[in-house]
Amino acid sequence: MTDTTTGSSAPRPDSTPRPHTAESLAGWLVGHVAAYTRLSADEIDPTAPLTDYGLDSVAALSLCGDIEDEFDLVVEPTVAWDHRTVDALVAYLLDALGPRSEPA
Repeated sequence: MTDTTTGSSAPRPDSTPRPHTAESLAGWLVGHVAAYTRLSADEIDPTAPLTDYGLDSVAALSLCGDIEDEFDLVVEPTVAWDHRTVDALVAYLLDALGPRSEPA
């Protein structure tokens, strides 16, 4: 759903969250890595180490903040170094975003 006031495709608070897939997470991560490295998304290989694209510590820390904000997770500031590729980050996020039980 697109927010007509900002043009953003971010979900509105009253919308039902959609389950995350490996494909959706990879697309989101590739887009963010591309933005931080000033490359096109087509240039990002999900199996290549993020450092191959020049992702530095400042960008990696910013990516951690983006992950926390987007997915409502608390992640270690080293998550991009601990999971060195987009594919590895996707696997980590799929596990972290796994089924959550809602408070009663």
